[in-house]
Amino acid sequence: MADPHLGPNPQVDDLQRDIGALLVGNRTYRGDDPNRGTDREGAFGGTWSGPVVVVTHHPPPTPEPGVTFATDLASGLATARAAAGDRYVNVLGADLARQCLAAGELDEVLAIVAPVLLGDGTRLFAHPGGATVELEPLHVTPLPHATNLWMRVVRPGG
Repeated sequence: MADPHLGPNPQVDDLQRDIGALLVGNRTYRGDDPNRGTDREGAFGGTWSGPVVVVTHHPPPTPEPGVTFATDLASGLATARAAAGDRYVNVLGADLARQCLAAGELDEVLAIVAPVLLGDGTRLFAHPGGATVELEPLHVTPLPHATNLWMRVVRPGG
């Protein structure tokens, strides 16, 4: 059965052309791909291909084709940046994105909000007792099944 909260997203389709590498958290990499076991399995419904860097404390014992495993954020970022060249490093995974924000390494956020409240999962941004992160809206794109919120991370003093 198709997920009613997934559907065509022209902004994401356009973004894919600018992505040079994916930086992916372990839970996202090993997690719940709604297209698992189909010809649409993989990033962006199987329509994107390129270098994938997974940040994990537990890399697999044998290599996986097309995937590089990094055991810390700094080496994962460096590997993904080198692989991406002058194109985007696209971060997938709420916890990994939070770590990138905390390290001052995230420039933009594209949040796709579907009209459903989930009772479980990883919060997009949780920093108990922590700092506020100011975001500047760049684009808001409503779709029938979701709304894209594309924002720039505002750096203090900049």
